[in-house]
Amino acid sequence: MKKRFTIGQLSKLHHIPIKTLRYYDEIGLFKPVEVDAENQYRYYSIEQFEQLDIILYLKTLGVPLKEIKHQITNKNLNELVEAFKFHKQLTERKIKELERINQRFESRIKEIESTRDVMDIGVPILKNVPKRTIVQVMGKIRSLYELELSLRMLKKEFHQVSPIIIGKVGLTLSVTDIIKGNYSEYNSIFILLEEADHLYTSHEMISVLPEGKYATIYYRGDTTEAGRYYQMVLDFLEKENFYPNGDFILRTIIDRFITNDPEEYLIEIQIPIH
Repeated sequence: MKKRFTIGQLSKLHHIPIKTLRYYDEIGLFKPVEVDAENQYRYYSIEQFEQLDIILYLKTLGVPLKEIKHQITNKNLNELVEAFKFHKQLTERKIKELERINQRFESRIKEIESTRDVMDIGVPILKNVPKRTIVQVMGKIRSLYELELSLRMLKKEFHQVSPIIIGKVGLTLSVTDIIKGNYSEYNSIFILLEEADHLYTSHEMISVLPEGKYATIYYRGDTTEAGRYYQMVLDFLEKENFYPNGDFILRTIIDRFITNDPEEYLIEIQIPIH
């Protein structure tokens, strides 16, 4: 009688859970050569080892069990090559997506770490800012309710935007409203796109914050304190003989949803100038 291996022995030899081997048997992928009629014990032969190795190899490549079963059953070399080509393409797409996710993490880490080095807190400064690609929804926003609805709409309509939007949501306010002391009526909401998301630049909701000089002020607090900082920027522009060249931009970079320490909060206010 040829050497037979119990399911437990096979499990130990190939480092496969018994539960997995039983499932392979149930779906007809890898069946024992013998099943004891009395106790229903499964027995496998040494000749099956190579077949099991092939199954495990294909599984590590991401080939679904249904396709593996088809290949094991039909043993068609051309089909195997085509299956490899197909799953190679899937893998390449996954790699690109993981690279985009990695870039997003790098961007967030860089910006969050840089917030600890911001020295000019509460002091207007000039910054040369490169062009920034955004996805934007225009419309008046007067409350947190309207803000969240607008943001959800933006995410729904432009689902390609990375879900990692910490510090990437911004709001715009007109200079006229700021001069009137109306600090809580925004005219748009936007999400800054990561460089990894720029492949979607043909979308109709895409626009840009243009490259140029921006009067910028940072402060540690929340948006309810923004009024005095808008005024500080306007005073700075008047003193330095600069003129607004667009809307104010408000972006919360660090807030209470990221840290419990108010000393780490950071809000950025900007306005393009000429």
